[in-house]
Amino acid sequence: MKLSVLIPVFNEEATVRDILDRVLAVPVDMEVAVVDDCSTDGTWQVLQSIQEPRIRVFRHEANQGKGTGIVTALSHATGDLVIIQDADLEYEPNDYLKLMEPIVAGRARVVYGVRSLTGQKTFVRLGNQFLTLATNLLYGSHVSDMETCYKMLPREVMLSLALQPSRFQIEPEITAKLLRKGYHIHEVPISYQPRAAKKLNPWKDGLPALWTLIKYRLVRV
Repeated sequence: MKLSVLIPVFNEEATVRDILDRVLAVPVDMEVAVVDDCSTDGTWQVLQSIQEPRIRVFRHEANQGKGTGIVTALSHATGDLVIIQDADLEYEPNDYLKLMEPIVAGRARVVYGVRSLTGQKTFVRLGNQFLTLATNLLYGSHVSDMETCYKMLPREVMLSLALQPSRFQIEPEITAKLLRKGYHIHEVPISYQPRAAKKLNPWKDGLPALWTLIKYRLVRV
């Protein structure tokens, strides 16, 4: 199975080359679609300097948010499976193999990587736990980590979700639509090293995430 790795990037000059090296080192058939969301540092220059046939880079002319970057990357994907990869170093790409295994074995269609949140700042951790709890209450599910970046699923399933351009609402939108469509979310533990500086704002992004969960519980998808 070919894997499409979708990488939205904004101001990750210091880490983007490192994460791409780590992604490409994973021994799977893959392609990588990187979308620079109008970075204001040297990220775009770094991306332009990379000469690797498995990597394609795209750029938004205005900052539109992580969710929009994922939608753009998805539109260029051709693999059998897709996964979202943040451009910082919080997630370990070698975990792709653990996520792929139940899909390849036919035991799952959708697999989430479950993090340990113990290293997160208290307010951020509580926000993540609250949104996961809200997901389970609204959808009758048993998801352990709704906000995880590592969501692996068939490309045609991801396309069927008709994802909307957004900032960080992309995570609850994917989960809500998958659950509404009846997909079971298989979970595997993954490595996670939270960084101190986060672009996500618990209030600015947490409340829209909650509203996204409520909205897709009420509307037809």
